[in-house]
Amino acid sequence: MNPLPTLLDLTRDELVAAAAEHGVSKSAAERLFREVHREGGTGFGKVRGLEGRYVIDPLEVVTRRTSADGSTDKLLYRLGDGELIETVLMRYEADAHRRRRRTVCVSTQAGCAMGCTFCATGQQGFRRHLEAGEIVAQVVAMARIARAEEAQVTNVVFMGMGEPFANYDRTMKAIAILNDGRGLQIGSRHITVSTVGLVPEILRFAREPLATHLAVSLHAADDATRAAILPVNRRYPLADLLAACRQYSALTGRKVFYEYVLLAGTNDSPDQARRLGELLAGTDGHVNLIPVNPTAEGPWRRPPEAGSDAFQAVLRDHGVPSTVRVEKGIDIAAGCGQLRARALP
Repeated sequence: MNPLPTLLDLTRDELVAAAAEHGVSKSAAERLFREVHREGGTGFGKVRGLEGRYVIDPLEVVTRRTSADGSTDKLLYRLGDGELIETVLMRYEADAHRRRRRTVCVSTQAGCAMGCTFCATGQQGFRRHLEAGEIVAQVVAMARIARAEEAQVTNVVFMGMGEPFANYDRTMKAIAILNDGRGLQIGSRHITVSTVGLVPEILRFAREPLATHLAVSLHAADDATRAAILPVNRRYPLADLLAACRQYSALTGRKVFYEYVLLAGTNDSPDQARRLGELLAGTDGHVNLIPVNPTAEGPWRRPPEAGSDAFQAVLRDHGVPSTVRVEKGIDIAAGCGQLRARALP
């Protein structure tokens, strides 16, 4: 028997229409939408006709881990059909440059078919796409945790398990629901979608009405090295990918965030840094350098801190802005797919 769909899969208009079939007013339906999204409610209120047709929370907590410094929570959830997914909540306190933030990293698939060699999820294979409501439910669940700490979710990144653009329509629907002003009200400029580089979907994403950020997993500056790390490069080589990124920036006026996982001895050499600088010089982009979070099954090691700094210095010499990303949750297996890998038989 198939599990019931989640109410969180409905846009506000869809919920109003579904409630109207049972004689429930628009105002009551919109109140329910606000209660389950923004307030984390778990009841149907006056919209009783939807009970037995939908569930509100499709997530069952399997494991919750908190990092030693308290900055990161990682949760492993079981879905209605038994599939396992991961969600991460990252806490950033206010400083001289940025406001207090609570960022949620969501999964869009159970497993992943992209096969990226440094990623624990890629080593597990693909199971299925998540429904939009299963994506939204992850943010609603993290919002409950944040609310208990007198905070609120401010940012959402689609960088968890799966390739968001391989589940394109459901990902876009989830973004629209998260952005709804009567729900969680996550601003479009506080949402980032990451892709391994699916060129047609990048160009499609450039024409979406919401001004959502794009992050591209680059990870190498030549085709041979990149194809060895990301098999998708054989389908969409660097020339095609970067042409799509330039077109994205031209159409949207927004920069592209390039994710570059540093793998010691593979893509962290001065020559790779020079090639990357030459590739991106003069483009509207920003590079996030990420020392790898090693997996038990993979051969990858983190470069020394001095190596990351030297790589960044070469990019700076080419006029390419970059940041060495602050690592969170290494002690709780916060890397994509790592907690799920430990739970699988």
